[in-house]
Amino acid sequence: MIVYGRNAVREALRGRREVGAVWATDHAARERWLTGVEVMRVGADEVERRAGSDAHQGIVADAADYAYVEAAELLGRSEPLIVALDEVQDPQNLGSIARSAECAGATGLVLPRHRSAAVTPAVCRASSGAVEHLAIARVRNLVDFLAEAKRAGCWAYGTAAEADADYRSPDYRGGVVCVFGSEGRGLRPRVAAACDALISVPLRGRIESLNVGVAVAVLMYGILQQRDALDGNP
Repeated sequence: MIVYGRNAVREALRGRREVGAVWATDHAARERWLTGVEVMRVGADEVERRAGSDAHQGIVADAADYAYVEAAELLGRSEPLIVALDEVQDPQNLGSIARSAECAGATGLVLPRHRSAAVTPAVCRASSGAVEHLAIARVRNLVDFLAEAKRAGCWAYGTAAEADADYRSPDYRGGVVCVFGSEGRGLRPRVAAACDALISVPLRGRIESLNVGVAVAVLMYGILQQRDALDGNP
């Protein structure tokens, strides 16, 4: 898989994947984190051709295919905090969500196999390389995954603008799966019904909803703040 952009290539080199060839412009090749890495210096046109995008920032690498994990691996961890996405299809949104989840220390991310964005070069770039460090699983059926998560002792909270419960009200100790709906449509009814509760992020302005990537960031850091307070961390 091609990976392009400074942060995406840097994190690919630091992450789990094997990275083969790296191509960079003279300017990009001077990055300190490329010390010890064999880099082929080429023109910007060649970098863009290999990247398939003009958002390459002067560097592109040929990495191994992205390795997804099994959902059971995420559920088997101690008190997991998992983000599950219900047919989020925009690569930029998926990249933003992966970045927020990784920065907040989430255990992992769960995506449906169908009608959902997957980890692509554009997602790697949009996540600033966060996908290299975040465990991501793909499942055949999200409702079945939520049932499996409950059997593993997790609570499933779906986000919905119309929900009466504030996102700050649940007790997020233990295993938690936070489910977010697709752009525009939100959670599908069957997915919403499979959640233990529906929660919302209060909106004080005139716009009716948050971008899903922003909603993930708000909820992840709300959970992090609550867990830190309960553990006595500053």
